[in-house]
Amino acid sequence: MCDQRNDIQAYAGVDVGSLATKSVVILDGNMAGSSIIPTGVFPEKAGQEAMEKALAAAGLNPDELRFIVATGYGRITAKYADKMVTEITCHAKGAGYLRPAIRTVIDMGGQDCKVIKLDREGNVEDFAMNDKCAAGTGRFLEVMANVFKVSLDKLGPMALSANSVVPISSTCTVFAESEVISLIARGEPPEDILKGVHQAISNRVAGMASRVNPEPEIFFSGGVAKNSGMKAALESALKSPVYVPDFDPQLVGALGAAVLAKSFVSKA
Repeated sequence: MCDQRNDIQAYAGVDVGSLATKSVVILDGNMAGSSIIPTGVFPEKAGQEAMEKALAAAGLNPDELRFIVATGYGRITAKYADKMVTEITCHAKGAGYLRPAIRTVIDMGGQDCKVIKLDREGNVEDFAMNDKCAAGTGRFLEVMANVFKVSLDKLGPMALSANSVVPISSTCTVFAESEVISLIARGEPPEDILKGVHQAISNRVAGMASRVNPEPEIFFSGGVAKNSGMKAALESALKSPVYVPDFDPQLVGALGAAVLAKSFVSKA
């Protein structure tokens, strides 16, 4: 465990994802600092760097942390952490911290998508996960951004500006990319195609969500939650309000890890 100073109540969560590594520091029960950096090829180094940046933002030193929880794909590399917890549990805790009444969480990251059902105490009751295919993930949207030669942050607004929708029949990323290229060659408006892309992803996620019997309103976390077009598409497919926090949705897992870090010390 990290060195302690009794007058400091500081805890850190580190979420080592496949594409980005995030960290959140909680001080005296409040979020005091955070950071997001690329994971790269050295996840252990990325985790430590992200935590150091979050600590600097909070005005703290590493030896002032009482407990560190690591989560995400690369959590096994986090030798500096006191405990490792699955990202499903951490996203549930982070969402519950920001929106206590929430019962369903959709987390869309770079390489997977999870639908998490919470009980009334905010614990994980059930979940469904897509981690075998890029469809329904940030990677799918990244491929589409490359096809249209636009940045990722332009995809949502473009889809929302569509006058119609061009359905995408392929659910495989590789086939969908070929289908989209054919639609562009046919002269279909890019905005209408992108609306179809968002619709295809949201329908896939809605199918996953049906397995856990989701309850409205639905909390949307992960980097893809920054996409306004995806939020609108999910609301249509799920027939439910979808809540995106003002707090950076990409940090929800790291926040949940920090919340858990505090709870582990409180229970000790």
